[in-house]
Amino acid sequence: MARVTAERVVQTKRELLEAAREVLMREGFANLSTRRVAEAAGTQMSQIQYHFGSKEGLILALFEDMNARLVDRQRETFENPDLTVSQKWFLACDYLEEDLASGYVQVLQELVAAGWSNETIGATVRAGLDHWHRLIAGLAAEFEAKHVSFGAFRPTEVAALISSAFIGAEAFILLGYEDSAHPVRSALRRIGDVIAAIEARTEEG
Repeated sequence: MARVTAERVVQTKRELLEAAREVLMREGFANLSTRRVAEAAGTQMSQIQYHFGSKEGLILALFEDMNARLVDRQRETFENPDLTVSQKWFLACDYLEEDLASGYVQVLQELVAAGWSNETIGATVRAGLDHWHRLIAGLAAEFEAKHVSFGAFRPTEVAALISSAFIGAEAFILLGYEDSAHPVRSALRRIGDVIAAIEARTEEG
């Protein structure tokens, strides 16, 4: 019986997180309420309080859950010795499309904005972003060791610029600020072309 109860708890939490993701994508953080989430999950509001404590606890749990799974995916890619840095970059661009479709990008951007005035949310988002920054810094260090010096830039600074580029690109895409004059996606992929060209020159000696 205890095993069934434990499984049900996990299932209920998963259903609430999925409902929160759907409501957040549809109505935004400002309009998200525990009532709407409970209705979307087909359960009682008391279940949200029991499992997550509050709306804030629910949304932070959603972000941490999605972020952890995607960081693991990215780590597996970036630590793959059979892939070149440019191949890893192109995969990161592919993952951007997946993350837009899954709702992760919107969840992140909503919480970034909320974190400006809510320190608890801000701290959670900063901790989540730090995982991405360290992965990118490691990739930058790998590229510098194999191919070309960044000169005055440290890998952590390169990672800061790349992280900012992706966060900014995500904001532009969600805002609909992407067209022939603002080619966000193609610009990111073009960086991969530059990386591949440098790799080719290095291999040629």
